[in-house]
This record gives sequence, structure tokens and C-alpha cells, in this order.
Amino acid sequence: MSVARVLSAASFSTRARTLTCAIALSLPLLASCRAGVSSEAQAAPPKAAPSKPAPNLSPGAAAAAPAQHIVVLEPIGAESVRVRVEVAQTPQERQRGLMFRKQLDPDAGMLFVFERPQHNVFWMHNTYLPLDMIFITRDWSVLGVVENATPQTDSPREVPGDSLYVLEVNAGWSRQHNVTSGTKVQWIKSAAARQGT
Repeated sequence: MSVARVLSAASFSTRARTLTCAIALSLPLLASCRAGVSSEAQAAPPKAAPSKPAPNLSPGAAAAAPAQHIVVLEPIGAESVRVRVEVAQTPQERQRGLMFRKQLDPDAGMLFVFERPQHNVFWMHNTYLPLDMIFITRDWSVLGVVENATPQTDSPREVPGDSLYVLEVNAGWSRQHNVTSGTKVQWIKSAAARQGT
């Protein structure tokens, strides 16, 4: 004879709410490390459930974006070029980066901002787009470039030295615009970017 455990509707509802709260509270702990691995490097990337991707900024949506920033790069012997960027400044924003994105406009990217110069290491875990990673020093010059990082891989991407910023753009962008070590960089923050300067 088998005995079945039957939960009353109230008991089931209470247990379901408790389980839902426990899952919701544990999800941030499962977020995978995206950037700035440096001394806090993890042995193996944690698996995180995909959440809703952040919207891509198309040219039409750029005017409506509340915090549009521009990065200007001045390659040696070539014309300066502008990139519309989202800024990843908090640990959570840097961990998420461009993961789960299916598209990135040709003139768009993401600027990772760290608290202090450090040896930054990136990976492409849950990143669907091939990217160039431009490592930038405190004095706003390009330290080095990782070109064409393969999507959805956990291999470390880095350049020798310490960077304070890392700019991610579509793969091939750096070569197309002659961005190399020593290229000067400017960050035009949102208020100035809206004025078009």
C-alpha cells in the first residue's frame, strides 16, 4: 500500500512562494564573471540562466537613450572615429557586458570602466557576437587590442599591462579604423554627446 502526501492549497501556495523567493535571491549569485577577472579569477565559469537582453541602440533610438556616451579614437595617421557606447561601470554591468546580444550596430560598443588600473582579462562566455577588445590606459591611450574574439568561448583575452577602460566593438572594427597601441582616446559623456560635441 502506498501513501500519498497531499498538500492543502494554502500549504502548497506558501511553499511555492518560499521556493520562488529562494530562487530569486540565489540567481545573482549564479551570475557569470564577464570582465575584470584579474586577481578574482574563477577556476571555471559558472553557468547562469539567460535573462532578458538589454536593448540594442539603433541610430533612431540613440536620441531617446537617456545616457548616450561617445568614445572618440584618434588613430595615428588616420581620421578620428566615434563609437556610441553603453557604459558598464558597476560590477554587475561589467559581468553582464554584451552577453546574450544578437546584434551590435556598426558604430556601437560598450565601454567597461574599472575603479583603478589593473590587469584586465575578458572572456566570451555567453557572448554571441565576435568582438574586438580595446584596452585603454588611465591616460587615455590604447594599451593593446584583442582582435576577433571567438564567441561563446572561455579562453582568457588580455594584453600585457594595466588598463582602466576596455572598449568592446564588433570584430574587425579596430583593423578597419587602424586602431592600434598608442591610439589616443576621448570619452564624451552623455550631456556633451546629446549636444553633438
